[in-house]
Amino acid sequence: MSRIAATLSALQAQGRKALIPYIAAGDPFADATVEIMLALAEGGADIIELGVPFSDPMADGPVIAQASERALTRGIGLTQVLGYVRGFRAANTATPVVLMGYANPVERYDQKHGAGAFIQDAAAAGVDGLLVVDYPPEECEVFAADLKAAGLDLIFLLAPTSTEARIKEVGRIATGYVYYVSLKGVTGAGHLDTGAVAEAVPRIRVHVKVPVGVGFGIRDAVTAQAVALVSDAVVIGSRLVQILQAEPRETVAAAGQAFMAEIRSALDALSIQTGEHR
Repeated sequence: MSRIAATLSALQAQGRKALIPYIAAGDPFADATVEIMLALAEGGADIIELGVPFSDPMADGPVIAQASERALTRGIGLTQVLGYVRGFRAANTATPVVLMGYANPVERYDQKHGAGAFIQDAAAAGVDGLLVVDYPPEECEVFAADLKAAGLDLIFLLAPTSTEARIKEVGRIATGYVYYVSLKGVTGAGHLDTGAVAEAVPRIRVHVKVPVGVGFGIRDAVTAQAVALVSDAVVIGSRLVQILQAEPRETVAAAGQAFMAEIRSALDALSIQTGEHR
């Protein structure tokens, strides 16, 4: 069982929901990423999604796209991202880390370092899973098998526009969890329709047997609780990136930890309330 699967299974056994924050590697300070990751885990994050900077992030809204652009100007690429994971693992061996990004940096890494180098190096660094936005399931079965052989999960996105056929295909290949994009649009855009999410998640669960996380549009404890009522995990990205961007270097990690603690408390309160009604 992967570290992601073990983490989510333990949470489900406890009747708790997973909290999955996203941060952009190398932003807002190149030397603060490991410190921020550790602070997020200390604040209650169950899995950390670490964004790999890329110049053309098609699914990302302005907040995350600008964070990625800033990181690129600091020279942060996949090699540096793996270095952050190694630094995190030196102090934390329990919290799963998922790299989230695009196909180009992964394929370029293998071009530079040799076929299969990325998976080998990611596993050695302590990465637990990968979410490649522009890898549809029908085009990456071999990649998924290679990841699984190395002990890594391949996580897919599903959206309000996903057809039943696409959901089935994702369900056949996905491991770890699936990430349901709650909005039609990019990260940080639009208004979260929790009613629509409540209708979509059961439709996904018909074909997808791994846990379902929901992200895009979750900004505070109230929306996190609403999403947690109908999902297995809550993913928070743009709002956290905004909070970190507003902080000076000396308090950036503490701000991330405080935000995680607030959301974690809200999710755990929800678990207690729902448990009382069983």
